[in-house]
Amino acid sequence: MTVLDQTSGPASVARALLRLNTSYFQAKVLQSAVELDLFGLLAEGPATAEELFDRLGLRARPGGDFLDSLVGLGLLERRDGRYANHPEAAEFLVPGSPRYLGGSIAQHSRLHYRSWASLTDVLRNEPAEVQRDFRKDFENLDGVRGLMGHMDAFNSFVAHELDRCVDWSRHTSFVDVGGARGNVAAHLVRVHPHLRGAVFDLPQVEPLFDEHMAALGTAQQVRFVGGDFFADTAPASDVAIIGHVLHDWPPAARAELLKRVFEAVNPGGIVVVYDAMLDDGRTDAVSLLQSLNCGIMRDGGSEYTVAECRRYAEDAGFTFVSADPVDSLTGDRVLIAAKPS
Repeated sequence: MTVLDQTSGPASVARALLRLNTSYFQAKVLQSAVELDLFGLLAEGPATAEELFDRLGLRARPGGDFLDSLVGLGLLERRDGRYANHPEAAEFLVPGSPRYLGGSIAQHSRLHYRSWASLTDVLRNEPAEVQRDFRKDFENLDGVRGLMGHMDAFNSFVAHELDRCVDWSRHTSFVDVGGARGNVAAHLVRVHPHLRGAVFDLPQVEPLFDEHMAALGTAQQVRFVGGDFFADTAPASDVAIIGHVLHDWPPAARAELLKRVFEAVNPGGIVVVYDAMLDDGRTDAVSLLQSLNCGIMRDGGSEYTVAECRRYAEDAGFTFVSADPVDSLTGDRVLIAAKPS
């Protein structure tokens, strides 16, 4: 469905285009509410506008429109002059919730929003402040923590889908390549207690990995291996997972990573790749915009089709097994390929 579907007449088309043109209004209202921790405050109980202005340090004139906009968007409720979180939205917007999306929302506000403002320049040039080396995200712990929250918001919705896509009873070990602080790995070992896992990521991530595994009670089942997956060898395992990683790199680098992973997978094992892969007809706006986002954030980054991913895997020595769509935030597909015994 496009923004012009269900329109009739010039005024209807014009309104649809105006809504598209100003859709960032809604994004920034949501992002500011997360940055202010409004949803966390209201988790303590309903509050009047004056109480919220005082506790959040807001000016009353724009503040009233701000709060009521959130009501209109269905994120807050207003009853008898008091504001409260909408129960369905609270599950994703209150810090500490297992499905908290605030880390990703904050990352989009800090980084993606400003980067997208440079889209016209990016289409023509390669601004250095946008097309930067990804390692800059790892220069300080606070930066890494923000990035981890962003990644967890997305991979937590894929983790349970891997239960359906992979027959884990046939394997005993896995490594999550670029697995961040171990969100997916922790899910897998809790659902499949016979598994032992490893996360292979940059050394700067390890303190946050240790913290996360301790909080989830999975420190004994998942270990951390620090390294650069283009320079260091991933630990050997039955299954290698590569999720939301390949889209950060140009095609040649994707092919190289699959070849390196092939060496780490035990004979008879598999590689599992998930990303918001493009449809062959290139008509799905969600995945295409995600691909454009990758190109804005990373020089050479983009989404790719299932056929392209299959070629990377087969060129590395794997045999294609399957590729299935999953119920994730970005409409991911999971591709599985096997290493000969």
